[in-house]
Amino acid sequence: MTVMQAVLILALYTFVPALELRFSIPYGLVNYSSLMGASSVVAVCIVANILLAPAVWLFIDRGMNVFLRVGWIERLYSRIVTRTRERLHPYVERWGTLGLAVFIGVPLPGSGVYSGALGAYLLGFGLRQYLLASVLGVLIAAAAVTAVAVTGVAALDFVLKH
Repeated sequence: MTVMQAVLILALYTFVPALELRFSIPYGLVNYSSLMGASSVVAVCIVANILLAPAVWLFIDRGMNVFLRVGWIERLYSRIVTRTRERLHPYVERWGTLGLAVFIGVPLPGSGVYSGALGAYLLGFGLRQYLLASVLGVLIAAAAVTAVAVTGVAALDFVLKH
């Protein structure tokens, strides 16, 4: 396997909505750190996740009107919109762009660049605000995921008090 193939695989895993860098960093560290180095693995995943942000925003901003003409897509969209708005609103109400960044950065299911973009769009954030929040959020998530991946369960014991 070449470095370019590894970079492509990491980028593709990072682009998957439910995975993003929460999966691609640990996967890359296990499979490609000997090929390209741990810091390069993390950097590729961060850059891919940051590049994903404007693409998702543009898709939501420009493409949703076309898809919402289909009944079942509109119903699914409405359900997702309601859930995302409810989860994101407390963060945004109190913290604004920083709250959105924390929402994007918390490495939990349902958070990330995709749901952050949808929430930002629905809550009236501009593209510039969203991009700032997504960069900060991606860096937060990358730091947390890398710390857990490198140190294992010891990082979770530090973060979560039993």
